[in-house]
Amino acid sequence: MTGPAGGDATSEPNRERTGRGLSRRRAMTLAGAGVAGVAGVAGGAGALLAGGNEASATGSAAGSVPFLGEHQAGITTPAQDRLHFVAFDVVTKDRDRLVAMLQEWTAAAARMTAGKDAGVIGAVGGMPEAPPDDTGEALGLPPSQLTLTVGFGPTLFRDAQGRDRFGIAARRPAALADLPHFAGDALRPELSGGDLCVQACANDPQVAVHAIRNLARIGMGVVSVRWSQLGFGRTSSTSRDQATPRNLFGFKDGTANLKAEDAGLLRDQLWVQPDDGPEWMTGGSYLVTRKIRMLIETWDRSPLAEQEMIVGRTKGSGAPLGLRDEFDEPDFAAKGDDGEPLIADTAHVRLAHPDANNGARLLRRGYNFVDGSDGLGRLDAGLFFIAYQRDPRRQFVPIQTRLARNDAMNEYLRHVSSGLFACPPGVRDAADWWGRGLFG
Repeated sequence: MTGPAGGDATSEPNRERTGRGLSRRRAMTLAGAGVAGVAGVAGGAGALLAGGNEASATGSAAGSVPFLGEHQAGITTPAQDRLHFVAFDVVTKDRDRLVAMLQEWTAAAARMTAGKDAGVIGAVGGMPEAPPDDTGEALGLPPSQLTLTVGFGPTLFRDAQGRDRFGIAARRPAALADLPHFAGDALRPELSGGDLCVQACANDPQVAVHAIRNLARIGMGVVSVRWSQLGFGRTSSTSRDQATPRNLFGFKDGTANLKAEDAGLLRDQLWVQPDDGPEWMTGGSYLVTRKIRMLIETWDRSPLAEQEMIVGRTKGSGAPLGLRDEFDEPDFAAKGDDGEPLIADTAHVRLAHPDANNGARLLRRGYNFVDGSDGLGRLDAGLFFIAYQRDPRRQFVPIQTRLARNDAMNEYLRHVSSGLFACPPGVRDAADWWGRGLFG
């Protein structure tokens, strides 16, 4: 699924052109120099910044989420219903071209999250003889709470051959250490890794796909798609205003997830702090993705009591075994009539609980997926796991190590894809852009 490795040609005939016969960068300059122009079109930087970019969308599921702010939107933003996630390989060796693309991506992202076309000319405003600078499939659709979140993978700093292509190897954070191999991993290299990633979340799948499609279009010749994933039906709540959703095993998922309202926990567990590493990551977060195929046909033939024992919660209410309410704190000391723990030592809830992991927590915002069938009469379905955290070495890695070794649920799971990305802080103002702290 790796895309073709485009070239580095920079001659005028090879540049993508807008409908006015100008290079895109020239058109952006005329429109107001990148994000500055976007902010003007969207009502000014002050309007975009109002309330911070992690606030709830305005009004309804069709509203917009502010793009500018201290943190990137799409992390603690109340989880939307749909996902299009993509990992890119950088195919240029030209640092300036990569920086220019990131600036153009930022301008396009600010426009699209405000419900506007990706470019200043738009899908239908240009000359008929030239390609438009928006693909057009979102015309007439509302913003649908679209958020776009960018991250940088380990191979952006040094590629597989150890080359420092862009002079940034010394700026790689220690927390962006390669993930170890976990017991039971069946990872497919072509579905893992990536130099860059973009997470598009929205309440309309066409809005999310439109955003990714336009970023890929803008990046042609600089990046190519390595792998991507569509998701539906969020599997975690990131706000106390959201009900806990269910995963494809039928169980409530993410009951104990970090929430946007947990300011103290977010500071300690989610956001990179000033003394954690390089300054360019302060206010950012680290993203781990895992595509986890669920063997749902096997699970569906398992008795209800066995399913509940594996999870450690009742299937109906979501309460920990032995308790009544979903949000009751699990009692891991409680025993049944047979003298055995009500929540088994191999139960998922016990192994993933912060008490079993030195207090480590994750902010999860994963999605269900169904990617057709596997050719053997079974659905290719499962969970696209997404987790943000302050330091994967102290959070995801020890939690997943414990789960991979002991979780009874592993009999029904296959981890086939993995990704790790450093997500910088938010775009602060109209002069800022994705990656400015890293490349500036």
